[in-house]
Amino acid sequence: MIIALDGSSVDGSVYTDVVNLARHSPAWLDDTVSAWSTYGLVLFAVLMAVGWWYARRVGATASVTALAVPFVVVVAFGVDAVLKLLVREDRPCQSLRVTTLEACPAPGDWSFPSNHAAIAAAAAVALLFVSRRLGALAVVAACAMAVSRVWVGAHYPHDVLAGVVVGAVAALLVMSALRRRAEAAALRLSATRLRPLLGVS
Repeated sequence: MIIALDGSSVDGSVYTDVVNLARHSPAWLDDTVSAWSTYGLVLFAVLMAVGWWYARRVGATASVTALAVPFVVVVAFGVDAVLKLLVREDRPCQSLRVTTLEACPAPGDWSFPSNHAAIAAAAAVALLFVSRRLGALAVVAACAMAVSRVWVGAHYPHDVLAGVVVGAVAALLVMSALRRRAEAAALRLSATRLRPLLGVS
């Protein structure tokens, strides 16, 4: 097990400034950011579904690439979860004892890296392999998700930055490897009961 440095020594002052700004911001803004922080990952699932739907019209290889996106997100989440268990950094709301928009998680719910940021970044990068337009939208949404997690007090800035890196790198590696094998995978899957998922009649 790696013993993490106290996260507050990295960018605790920046975190405190953001949390204080959130506490003095208009209620409508805080409510919007909180809602996005809590439910925003649903948008990425919708974008994945849309990407797959349109990929079916392009061909089997494009469909395989689109169908891989959720699996890439699971891989990124797994890597992120392992890092959490290794680093075991306390949440900033526990270390700094500040009042936050989001209820402070219980001890043992580790902070580094951010799961939300990793999932969002992985989805965004993977979607760029499916559609530049959907991917660009997802990249903006992933940045908003990362910022929102600091705004509501759930993470230090370095937590979300690390989450973005973990998700982006995992997605880039897996999708790059898949791109070289997508056509062969499409041919194999076209001969199975999964062929309707590929848009193959």
